[in-house]
Amino acid sequence: MNKINSNNNCFIHPDAQIGKDVTIGPFSYIDKDVVIGDGTWVGPSATIFEGARIGKDCKIFPGAVIAGVPQDLKFKGEKTIAEIGDNTTVREYVTVNRGTSYANKTVVGSNCLLMAYAHIAHDCVIGDHVILANNVNLAGHVEIGDWAILEGLVAVQQFIKIGKHSFIAGGSLVRKHVPPYVKAAREPLSYAGVNSIGLRRRHFNTEQINEIQEIYRIIFVKGYSTTHALELIEDSLEPTEQRESILNFIRSADPGIMRGFQQINGRNVDED
Repeated sequence: MNKINSNNNCFIHPDAQIGKDVTIGPFSYIDKDVVIGDGTWVGPSATIFEGARIGKDCKIFPGAVIAGVPQDLKFKGEKTIAEIGDNTTVREYVTVNRGTSYANKTVVGSNCLLMAYAHIAHDCVIGDHVILANNVNLAGHVEIGDWAILEGLVAVQQFIKIGKHSFIAGGSLVRKHVPPYVKAAREPLSYAGVNSIGLRRRHFNTEQINEIQEIYRIIFVKGYSTTHALELIEDSLEPTEQRESILNFIRSADPGIMRGFQQINGRNVDED
């Protein structure tokens, strides 16, 4: 049975599809063509517009706005959606815009944490277990891989890709693609080592972490061109899931990945 606040001061459109054991707080607005999965909690004064697809056991905090119209002048009112996976938490005043005709949807995965005032623009694709800290701002068409963490006040330019298991330091401006498994920091944003702490927490073993570190030493530390570095990696290291993930990401990265700090400043990079 659905649980609606006893004062009944929320608005729920009759065409909205509300799952079992959903709680909707006072003064919240649920539009038509909205789907909310079982067990989800919608706090007071949240706004869920047409096109929202919210999974099971999510938490939507006060002031959040889901599936708002894209902030894109090319948008002409086409029918699109904003999709949020199961067990995702959307904190206060987060905004998730729905897609445009470019991709038709904005996607946030399962088990994510979107902290207060984060903004996810149209056509972004966010993987599972991603954390966006307070005031992270994503422009349109950004893609973020599983388990990535963006600290507070990170701003990401449109069409940028951020690899899985990566970590981006607070206040960073992300203008180039960030490959998987790395830490990124400084201005301009550059390689700051492998995200070894995060990888250990996710049960990567020492051999896997050492392999990732060696790959990124070849790419960022030893001074080779990207093309030559990738050739050396293929010739000298056995194929593994981690190796292929890195190579495939970099080869598909247009206009290119961020640089190593020593490539910019002629200094060495410290790694954990």
